[in-house]
Amino acid sequence: MALVRCDFFSEVLGVSTSMTVILPQASEGQIGMAGAGPAGDAPVLYLLHGLSDDCTIWLRRTSVERYVADLGLAVVMPQVDRSMYVDEHHGNRYGTFLTEELPEIVQGFFRVSPAREGTFVAGLSMGGYGAMRWALSRPERFAAAASLSGVLDVAALHESGERDELYRRVYGPDPVRGTENDLLALLERADPAALPALYACCGTEDPLFDGNQVFAQKAEQVGAPLTYTTGPGEHEWGYWDEKIQDVLAWLPLRRGSGA
Repeated sequence: MALVRCDFFSEVLGVSTSMTVILPQASEGQIGMAGAGPAGDAPVLYLLHGLSDDCTIWLRRTSVERYVADLGLAVVMPQVDRSMYVDEHHGNRYGTFLTEELPEIVQGFFRVSPAREGTFVAGLSMGGYGAMRWALSRPERFAAAASLSGVLDVAALHESGERDELYRRVYGPDPVRGTENDLLALLERADPAALPALYACCGTEDPLFDGNQVFAQKAEQVGAPLTYTTGPGEHEWGYWDEKIQDVLAWLPLRRGSGA
């Protein structure tokens, strides 16, 4: 594997920003870890961080580099601060940066697949929300999208007054429910047949568990292709280190082909 810390300028944000990238490398001599390289452009997983984290956190808290070594999979971990992966009401256009500018930059810098069947997105907590919002609003871009302990009913949190200062800065004073930032509304409007495969998991002791239940119920109601798993677990890295392995096993990769 190759590990790249990439600092670059974003025209959309108007500032320099960063991403951490894992690139596949075919190798046999590395002790304790074999590596697989893709036959052509590597399939790519956009892996999104949570509210209190940055683009290095997945590497620092999990063994994701080791988990993807034999998959021939590139992993792109962008930095978006505390933006909820949307164009902030009072702030910057992180939603546009993520969904429009970042993929073009990544494909310009690295040999990654531009095809839907080779493109995936996942994230935890705030990143789970970002992954689902991106996939539901641009389903033609992804073969699969996954949320680990995601903020999947953000409208309810906005209405509850929890993290009121954050949500007012990001979403503004008006209700989120029914807007393009409401995952339940996006599910309601989606064509289930056009959606990518969806995956969500959440621990039963997680404070976001109820919102995940609501999302799963809505997905079932509209016929969305959601794989949903629950079980003991809190909002912490031991759970996410375990579940990212499940997500990687679930992704529709061509196993054993190096692509």
